Amino acid sequence: MNQNYKNSYKVTEKELVSLSVYNVGFQKCDSLYQWGPGIRDHYLIHYIISGKGYYKVNQQTYALCAGDTFLVYPNTEVLYYADENEPWEYAWVGFTGSDASMILQATDFSPQKPFLQNTPKGDAIHRQILHIYDARGNEFEHAVEMTGRLYTMLALFLHAASRSDTHNSANSYVQKGIEYISSNYSYAITVEDIADYVGVSRSHLFRSFETVLGQSPKEYLTDFRMKQACYLLEHSSLSITAIANSLGFDNSLYFSKTFHKQKGISPKEYRCKMQQKLRT
Repeated sequence: MNQNYKNSYKVTEKELVSLSVYNVGFQKCDSLYQWGPGIRDHYLIHYIISGKGYYKVNQQTYALCAGDTFLVYPNTEVLYYADENEPWEYAWVGFTGSDASMILQATDFSPQKPFLQNTPKGDAIHRQILHIYDARGNEFEHAVEMTGRLYTMLALFLHAASRSDTHNSANSYVQKGIEYISSNYSYAITVEDIADYVGVSRSHLFRSFETVLGQSPKEYLTDFRMKQACYLLEHSSLSITAIANSLGFDNSLYFSKTFHKQKGISPKEYRCKMQQKLRT
């Protein structure tokens, strides 16, 4: 008997800043099984193992079948449903993080065409999603292993991509910039320092970040530091001053002002709020 099934796993804590798995699973759907209309707050890739279905986004409906892949972009209203006679079976992985947008922009997915037909290396992509599922768990080591396998899966889309060299060069500049920030955010680095490392002018770096990520290098650096701050406030007993020093801020007052501007509360209030959440 060919029974329907659903196996899914949702991560409760997404601690890695660059890339984190949000959820992962696989499902054989009932006839006309539907999700939406609705939006997600993360990226979500579905690889269709068998059967047929329909993906509706931006007033367009796409008929998809086994071997195809579709991507759901964050904060974009979508609806997808299984075919009545040959309902689809698919595997999916949801993810978020600062690397996600940049990696996907180097693939053949786009908001105008958020699907791939006859996906190159489709079987390997399916296997990698199952490997991510096999690594599931809420310990930090599980998060690292799931993210590593996610990078491997996304690399399969990159290998098959046919994007232009111009766009890929912008991606490479941003990747190098993020690499520098990830290694040096604990120092008082400037946008000029990042541009020097990448080997481009400050204005060129600015344009690359705006094109790929939709934000400036300075905004990305601040966001990166604030995410690290949240992690340290929640998971360490370091003082506010020690955290400020650990994140490359000259003084704790400027750190607290920056944190409050981003989060709407002070670092101290954020720590208290997280501690109360753990107790409840």
